[in-house]
Amino acid sequence: MQDLRIIYMGTPDFAVPSLEILIENNFNVVAVITAPDRPKGRGQQLATSPVKDCAVKHNIPVLQPTNLKSPEFIEELKSYNANLQIVVAFRMLPEVVWNMPEIGTFNLHASLLPQYRGAAPINWAIINGEKETGVTTFFLKHEIDTGKIIFQEKETIRNEDTVGDLYARLMEKGAGLVLKTTQAIANEDYPQIAQNEDQELKHAPKIFRETCEIDWSQPTEKVYDFIRGLSPYPAAWTTLNGKNLKIYITKPVVKPHSKNAGEYSTDGKSYLHFATNNGFIDVKELQLEGKKRMEIEEFLRGNKL
Repeated sequence: MQDLRIIYMGTPDFAVPSLEILIENNFNVVAVITAPDRPKGRGQQLATSPVKDCAVKHNIPVLQPTNLKSPEFIEELKSYNANLQIVVAFRMLPEVVWNMPEIGTFNLHASLLPQYRGAAPINWAIINGEKETGVTTFFLKHEIDTGKIIFQEKETIRNEDTVGDLYARLMEKGAGLVLKTTQAIANEDYPQIAQNEDQELKHAPKIFRETCEIDWSQPTEKVYDFIRGLSPYPAAWTTLNGKNLKIYITKPVVKPHSKNAGEYSTDGKSYLHFATNNGFIDVKELQLEGKKRMEIEEFLRGNKL
């Protein structure tokens, strides 16, 4: 069994359970790399990342480089003499960083690679109506998300899952896979499987505000998947009487109608429906520009449509 000296890289809450499980299982995490503190909220107070908070709690040294190629950072990284690096929800690494440790650098990706390479795999799996996704650990190499696969585990996507629901489950499943992978590497017994490129690959590019506008001319099922694939963040949106409206929770209804796509109907009390090309979307939770998120009955009590 080889003695591991681990550098862990991650920033958001998704990366915390994976770090915690390594610490709980007595792996030697010699340092953590995370994003610099950033101003947040109305007061623009400097906020720390969830991964930094976890590292500080466990007295692990924290590095927060702004430039991953800077000679000062590279020298500091080398000084920890790590033989394995683990990356969970961090930014793209230059080769000088990922190629540094003797064993290599492995990444946790929230899809069944090679499907859904890219920045937003959980969102796009739901948007595309997939019934299954999962988590993958793989060794980094030059082309993004293309390295040799170590392990994968599948996760069913339920019909009512939002990206928030699936994110929470993959976060925990991913932590288990990070532990399994690290244990296998410590035991010097792990697969390295080339990714199968002989299939039609679906991608998971970064999502921007423009990406999130709802196209009501699509079939009901497509619109339903689109909304839940962006809920709760960054949230699918449309306009209602000239104002921006984010939609979070809906119910799809397929039935013939004579309305124009995107046209709404309401009784002013209990429902708000938007027409699609083959039915409508029954909105359950939403947020109007300048207001808080609320359920439909509360929204309709305060907003006469």
